[in-house]
Formats: sequence, C-alpha cells, structure tokens
Amino acid sequence: MACNPEILRQVPLFALLDDEETCVLAGQVEVKKFAARQRIYKIGDAGGQAYVMVSGSVRLSTIDEDHQEVIVDQPSTGEFFGFASMLEQTPHQTTATAQEETVCIEIDRHDISILLERKPQAGMDMLTVLGRQFHASQQLVRLRASRNPNEVIEEEETFGERVADTVASFGGSWTFIIAFAIVLIAYSSTNVLLRHRAWDPYPFILLNLFLSMLAAIQAPVIMMSQNRQDKKDRLRGELDYDVNRRAESEIQGLARKINLIGEKIEDVEELLRKQVAR
Repeated sequence: MACNPEILRQVPLFALLDDEETCVLAGQVEVKKFAARQRIYKIGDAGGQAYVMVSGSVRLSTIDEDHQEVIVDQPSTGEFFGFASMLEQTPHQTTATAQEETVCIEIDRHDISILLERKPQAGMDMLTVLGRQFHASQQLVRLRASRNPNEVIEEEETFGERVADTVASFGGSWTFIIAFAIVLIAYSSTNVLLRHRAWDPYPFILLNLFLSMLAAIQAPVIMMSQNRQDKKDRLRGELDYDVNRRAESEIQGLARKINLIGEKIEDVEELLRKQVAR
C-alpha cells in the first residue's frame, strides 16, 4: 500500500524532512499492515527490507544454544528493526512477530540511499537507533550469561586467600594427619630414649608450646577458607536463582503459547461446526 506523507511525519526519524522530501520518500516506501501474532519475517529470511514502527507492537526474538526463545528487542514507534540485515544484504538473525495489529513502513537500500542524499542528518538518527539496539543486545548477554562461581571467586581472590585455601586443604587431609602423627611419635620417642640428655623431656613442654602456636595460627586460616567457601555457596545460590527464574519465565511463555494454540483450535472447531451446519 502506498505511504501517506502524513504517516512519515509521525515517525521521529523522518520528522526533519521538508514537505517535498517527505513526498518523494512517501512515493518510494510502502506501508505494511500486520495482524496480531502475524510473523513479519523469520530467522534466515532474506534481509532485503527493513521496517519502521508506525503503530502497534513488534517483538524481535532469536533462539539461543539451549533452543530457548530469547526476546532481543521490542521496538517502539519510530524505531527501525531488520535494519542491519537490510544494509548487509544478509539473512535476518531474528524473528519479528507482531504482538497486536501493527502498521510498519517497509524500506529497502535504495530508499535509504535517496533519503541520505537529501537529508544526511537522518543517517545520525539511524545510527543512534542501531547503537541503542546494540547496547540492548549487550545488556541481554550480560543478564543471561551464567558464569562458573569458582571462576568468579578465582578472579577476585588474593594471594593470602589462595594460601588459606591451600593450608586448609592440606590440614584437612590424611597426608597431614599421618605426617603429623609420625613427627609426634618420632619427637616423643627420641626424647624418651635420650632420657637425661633429652632437650624436651616428658611431659614435652616445648612440644606443647609448638602445638599451641600451630593451633593458634591454623584456626584463623581455616576460618578464612570457610568464609570463602560460604561466599562460593552464596554465589552459587544467586546463579541458581537466576537460572530458575529464567526457567520459570520460559515455562510461562510455553504455557501462553499452549493457551493460544488451544484458542486457535477452538476457533477452527467452531468454524467447522458452522460449515457443517450449513
């Protein structure tokens, strides 16, 4: 359908055009109307055209590696979508679906070329829109990235914390227990056999002093390691919460789709009943 110049004037991107330029552009572009839940284009379709929102609501989505639908953007009035694929002449990387009755302006590369020749400043407006979409995609990646809590902790740990983990790991092993028992037995046996020449005769006061000093140092080091383990558990809990929340959102989305399918089936059944009644 031919585009009315008045529609272009309602789009912020084309608001700077004068009457003559608006009429020229209106003669080149087309106005497309889409019904609710109608797909405008899907992933892999040829990206020969881009669209500008005039009214309605559009959802841009893609499929991640887990085969889950991810909402990339929901452009508002006056914003482009499918613009990058149109410029690169590559297949679309997202699926655009009208959420309600939607009106869009369909534009191709030739239309953009003429627009930039007549109004170069419009190029900055389009770059601004692309930059906003790029930042939205970056934010989406940051929100969806599930990092390994051990990697996060390791990035932030200090040298003292690494030492504490090593000491706690060695102090809680059978290697430490056996080695410590051998040292105690050898120390005690040597002092007993030496009798009057022993440097630490029974009841081994010097050994008790060493053991007390070791316990005084080892206890806070182990507590430091336990605090770090608590921090890891807390981080794991937060990441699990994010994953569960995302899973809940996906389940709710599936439930909505199932309900829509049920409604469509009921509509088809009702239509068949009417046809049979005739």
